[in-house]
Amino acid sequence: MLNQVVLVGRLTDNPTVIETENGKKYTAINLAVQRAFKNSDGIYESDFIRCVLWNGVAANTCEFCHTGDILGIKGRLQNRSYETDDNETKYITEVIAERVTFLSSNKNKDKSSLH
Repeated sequence: MLNQVVLVGRLTDNPTVIETENGKKYTAINLAVQRAFKNSDGIYESDFIRCVLWNGVAANTCEFCHTGDILGIKGRLQNRSYETDDNETKYITEVIAERVTFLSSNKNKDKSSLH
């Protein structure tokens, strides 16, 4: 069996570290991944994919990455469910990141435009 996902996209928000009750650290990010084709209006659409990063990967991403940075993520798909306050069951599919590569940074672009 194989459950592997590879994504390249832009961060939609600044990531922040969250600590669980067990003391584990994680962050949940949304990655905007542009589709490889144009829609009927001639525009490239994007998919917004939720990715969960754990421990050191989460900490490094929060420290070095900001909104608009391009990331490469290798991971796996995971499905889970939870109950709302109205006793309704909600289902989520997300990517659990196993490896994150920092491909570009807006900070570097800003510095290069100053010279």
